[in-house]
Amino acid sequence: MPNFKLNAWIIYGLFLCTSACTKERIIGYEIDQVNVLEDKSLKTKKKNDAEFISILYTNLYQSAISPNQLYKTQNVLYSIGDQDVGNEMLLSNYFNTSGITIPKDAVMRTDIDAFIINTFKRFYLRYPSEGEKVFFNQFITNNKAVTVEMVYTAFACSKEYQYY
Repeated sequence: MPNFKLNAWIIYGLFLCTSACTKERIIGYEIDQVNVLEDKSLKTKKKNDAEFISILYTNLYQSAISPNQLYKTQNVLYSIGDQDVGNEMLLSNYFNTSGITIPKDAVMRTDIDAFIINTFKRFYLRYPSEGEKVFFNQFITNNKAVTVEMVYTAFACSKEYQYY
């Protein structure tokens, strides 16, 4: 009888060892890794005229505006009743002068994603969301008449650009 109990314990021990030592299965759900960034599009403080002019000039020319030119530009904007119209006229004037630093249309179309990211960082000081990237990529791809000047105008005239 004692031999039977010993054999039962040995069989039970072997069973535990063989059943407990199974290879771990790795289950994957094929989820893409995404960088999550803080939402900086919720800006609350409106730029005053001097800040808007100075920042716009710096974004387009990649250099600071002189105090004398800033003063003259402010006076012109004050003389125009509608501030949105004045801002669009100022932007149009900047695009018609020499010295502006913007990429060529061919560069934009060569790498649209990089252009979108750089434009968001340049004007909004943030990275675009995935939805914004997809929208602008499709818009630029599907509309061959879109130029860098048009995209920059849209960004500079947007409500988000009015705030920081």
